[in-house]
Amino acid sequence: MRSDRAKLGLTQAPARALLHACGVTREQLGKPFIGIANSFTDLVPGHIGMQRLARAVELGVAAGGGVPFQFGVMGICDGIAMGHAGMFYSLPSRELIADTVESMAQAYALDGLVLLTDCDKITPGMLMAAGRLDIPAIVVTAGPMYSGRLRGRRLDLVHDTFEAVGRVRAGQMTEEELCELELEACPGEGSCQGLYTANTMACLTEAMGMSLAGCGTALAGSAKKQRLAYDSGERICALVRENVTARQILTPAALRNAIRVDMALGGSTNSCLHLAAIAHEAGVELPLETFDEISQATPQIAFLRPAGEHMMEDLEWAGGIPGVLHNLRSLIEESATVSGKDIREIAREGEVTDTGVIRSLDDAYRPEGGIAVLRGSLCPEGAIIKQSAVSAKMRKFRGQALCFDSEEAAMEAILADRIPDGCWVVVRYEGPRGGPGMREMLNPTAALTGMGKEEKVALVTDGRFSGGTRGPCVGHVSPEAAAGGPIALVRDGDEIEIDLDARRLDLLVEEAELARRRAAWQAPAPKVQTGWLARYARMVSSAAQGAVME
Repeated sequence: MRSDRAKLGLTQAPARALLHACGVTREQLGKPFIGIANSFTDLVPGHIGMQRLARAVELGVAAGGGVPFQFGVMGICDGIAMGHAGMFYSLPSRELIADTVESMAQAYALDGLVLLTDCDKITPGMLMAAGRLDIPAIVVTAGPMYSGRLRGRRLDLVHDTFEAVGRVRAGQMTEEELCELELEACPGEGSCQGLYTANTMACLTEAMGMSLAGCGTALAGSAKKQRLAYDSGERICALVRENVTARQILTPAALRNAIRVDMALGGSTNSCLHLAAIAHEAGVELPLETFDEISQATPQIAFLRPAGEHMMEDLEWAGGIPGVLHNLRSLIEESATVSGKDIREIAREGEVTDTGVIRSLDDAYRPEGGIAVLRGSLCPEGAIIKQSAVSAKMRKFRGQALCFDSEEAAMEAILADRIPDGCWVVVRYEGPRGGPGMREMLNPTAALTGMGKEEKVALVTDGRFSGGTRGPCVGHVSPEAAAGGPIALVRDGDEIEIDLDARRLDLLVEEAELARRRAAWQAPAPKVQTGWLARYARMVSSAAQGAVME
């Protein structure tokens, strides 16, 4: 066992003494040491129920013949961090999470890992660590939140708080009504109710085989979720005995299956960042074009919020990811899973109990997947759009640019109603390096939607969006402005054109004029020059490569 190097032999007598001080018995020294990476915190709704799940995992590990050891991992709630300096830390925290799990697994020579996670950057950070370490690992996501309720209407965080801010500004709602929504939109523990980034990544973790069947959609606080946690604890011990390591699961086929499910569901654009980063750590090549190739060959068979009206609870009750895989089974590739079954076997066994939520390939909501990769003179290295959330009339759009060098400046103009119809809102210097940290911009996109501009105004940024964003919003523009990309050269009044069917995003300015602007452009001073974020900004790669640290 890996852990033998930390606990056996004459020279490890001091280590054994310290382990005995932790309550480890002589008998337990001969069993596998299983780390439980627990991202419990009182500050994230998706994580507040994890102590109960951690206990279930511990019981499962003990039943499986292992010795469980919990250790803490940080977690940031994007919804709470958003709209202020806290969001600078969200995407970078993914790297810290991966580094923390790696450090603990290596320092203690752990034999296997149960990765207890749920929200936006925590799940991909855990998976990055698994791919990097290549030891037996299994993921337990804590589950989606139930929808809120108010006078018989179902509520979710994005539509009923973020977008409601815009409706208040537009005079369509009072502040008293907004306050009422604040109290009812999020009824308790769990990741936010729609197919936003947290739930997207939970579903994709199951689709790539790194969690047990049913885990991705099993609801927070449910007995089903607790049973899955127990089973995962027991199963990790079998994975250790069989020496099934993470890279045996995180294969090219597994990652393509995850992308396939992502496109079929219409998931968050952030999956393009996170799956690329996970692939990087697992030693798998995953070019950006793969996402678009799979998207063009995968019908969208589910339509969840923010684009549709179904919630995660509807997806769970309709058959969950096994049901989605069942309807996609002709497109799913052979790939191992932590359960010991091939993913195609899980797909065959899956069942769809509500064809209104999970449709067949012949009755899909859209002929293509949820995400499109754009190329063009504004984004030579690529850009991302959630095409499933764009109305038909905005799939091709041409308008004049209105430029802002920060999210705050754009948000101020939006709330002051200074954004004319028919324009492009350009938000730049918000990329991985320039942000730093590539902040999510749900506040401006939700405000535009709430103010009724979803089919009148488009937004483009070198930053990124929440999974809750809808409308013609293009993110991940690469190269970013801070690296001198074309988005840095855009001026007010320039025309920008998007053609989703052609996968094009172009700045309609003569090359000679752009060359003059490029010669005059100077890189701005870094926004943050001390601490962890300054180091991150110096070392982070382009969004097109997953914004990983080099």
